[in-house]
Amino acid sequence: MLAKVFSAAVVGIEAILVDVEVDIAQGLPQFTTVGLPDGAVKESKERVKAALKNSGYELPPRRITANLAPADLKKEGSAFDLPISVGILAATGIITGDRLLRYILLGELSLDGTLKPVHGALPVAVATRLAGLSGLILPVENAAEAAVVEGIDILPAATLSDVVGFLRGETDITPEKIDLHQLFGRQNEHYDDFCEVRGQDHAKRAIEVAAAGSHNLLMIGPPGSGKTMLARRIPSILPPLEFDEAIETTAVFSVSGLLESGNPLVTTRPFRSPHHTISDVGLIGGGASPKPGEVSLANHGLLFLDELPEFKKNALEVLRQPLEDGKVTISRALQSLTYPSRFMLVAAMNPCPCGYLGDPAHACICTPIAIKRYRSRISGPLLDRIDLHVEVPAVAYRDLSDSRETESSAVIAARVQQARRIQQERFRGSKIHCNAQMNARLIKKHCELDSGGHRMLELAGEKLGFSARSYSRILKVARTIADLAGSENIREHHLAEAIQYRSLDRKASI
Repeated sequence: MLAKVFSAAVVGIEAILVDVEVDIAQGLPQFTTVGLPDGAVKESKERVKAALKNSGYELPPRRITANLAPADLKKEGSAFDLPISVGILAATGIITGDRLLRYILLGELSLDGTLKPVHGALPVAVATRLAGLSGLILPVENAAEAAVVEGIDILPAATLSDVVGFLRGETDITPEKIDLHQLFGRQNEHYDDFCEVRGQDHAKRAIEVAAAGSHNLLMIGPPGSGKTMLARRIPSILPPLEFDEAIETTAVFSVSGLLESGNPLVTTRPFRSPHHTISDVGLIGGGASPKPGEVSLANHGLLFLDELPEFKKNALEVLRQPLEDGKVTISRALQSLTYPSRFMLVAAMNPCPCGYLGDPAHACICTPIAIKRYRSRISGPLLDRIDLHVEVPAVAYRDLSDSRETESSAVIAARVQQARRIQQERFRGSKIHCNAQMNARLIKKHCELDSGGHRMLELAGEKLGFSARSYSRILKVARTIADLAGSENIREHHLAEAIQYRSLDRKASI
């Protein structure tokens, strides 16, 4: 007999429906899986045999062929255990009825028939809704993650017997429900607050500008000046995640297997801080079976690179494309995958190898050649893609001992969100969400300068040797500063502030 069951394969952060066809024919006992399966899928036959036997079902001593269609799509992982088992039971007549073709099945089987969790449940739930099917049957541990997708039934099952009983109409499974409002109510609960920061008013202003326009930021300062402390507080002033952003970000964590238990939806902006020994594959993604890298795990959030010059040069250079395009494409011989990577880059570095160049309290022991070599680890094209270069000097004792209250993250976040609302209205109807994402056409339209502004930018460019990309970055930052001030037009003082956030360009001209 022939039976068909629906399942899905995850490609990138999207799921593609897979028809699991099972044929049982006369012949010597044999179990064959076809349809470009990987090692984990090929091994499923042993798990399926044991799970069926230990769940009380007999495996027919015949030739069994399981076809995973489309046959030219590589199938990976253990999630096909459950649909193959159900397909065998349907082909032998144990499972009948119309429920079989209304649900997608997903799950790994233990040898005793227990269902174990798999990766990528959220993308599969989205694909189930788009396909117009009734729902998704999957392991209990994956139910909450998939339940954030509304409009379909998410049916959690603990064992193979539970699934069989439901498909035969003998038992019911209560659909999983989740309160999205409660999940989003957890936003910003675990973030540190800017009210705890003493001094560094200039750096905090630059961070506010960067957050308001989602601009990339580089902080330069001696050890202990507070660069890392400031970076870890930036998520507390970023706008809350929208639902669509949360779904896309959760999908990346889902296919990576990094969703935290009890948190089925990523509702706070990610903060990723990889160590400087990370490889380019770990940073950008890839591998034999391509997986998302740190730039994709930071999607709609913040990627913090501490001690920027200590990162491998090839790892830093691969950042250039995702910083421009907001996505990463990983090509292999059999497939090409695209992962989202629209993140805000925040980096920190010392001004020199010893860290004390320009520090009045410590003498710098570095030679000019050593300083030049140290800074040359960061290429010009990468620096051009960082909008703000900000000095973070050592904090004076009088600032540390100052007991006066400073602005809280909530106060700063209110200004940032107001600026973001102006940008959302400006770019309504387009795929642009903030000033940092503007292209050349939008810069020309929304960043017009008066004669004084043109003259100032020309003089600054002649002295500092700005590249064409630097000009556009300055205009974007000036537009954000004007939005924070509630100004419709970019004034000269907005432009002057944007220019002074290019500290490395100033030093390069000296």
